[in-house]
Amino acid sequence: MTLTVDAELRGEWAVLRVAGELDLVTSPVVRQHVHDAVADGRRSVVLDLSQVQFCDSSGVGVLIAARRLMRSCAGRLRLILPAQGAEDGSHVNRVLAALGVRRLFDCYPDLASATAEPLPA
Repeated sequence: MTLTVDAELRGEWAVLRVAGELDLVTSPVVRQHVHDAVADGRRSVVLDLSQVQFCDSSGVGVLIAARRLMRSCAGRLRLILPAQGAEDGSHVNRVLAALGVRRLFDCYPDLASATAEPLPA
């Protein structure tokens, strides 16, 4: 399986919808999209990971690097990780929890809740 990333703007949020497998081969694509959003002046990014079926350590590394990048530019990163995915919950949610790093991220169940909260002034 491959990976796709679709970008859209929702108010002040750059939303990146990621679908497929997030692994050693595909994770640089996500990294580039996050960097592109920041280069375009976006300081609020939502990564919708609800359609990611597989995530390895490379994918987790990209998520942590994205968090670091957003914090370095006084930005915000939010992840969409539904508790119940296609059949048995979000794969990425389970991987991040198993590694003990889920607490590092602001996680939301859907796009509406991820983008509903106003940004700080």
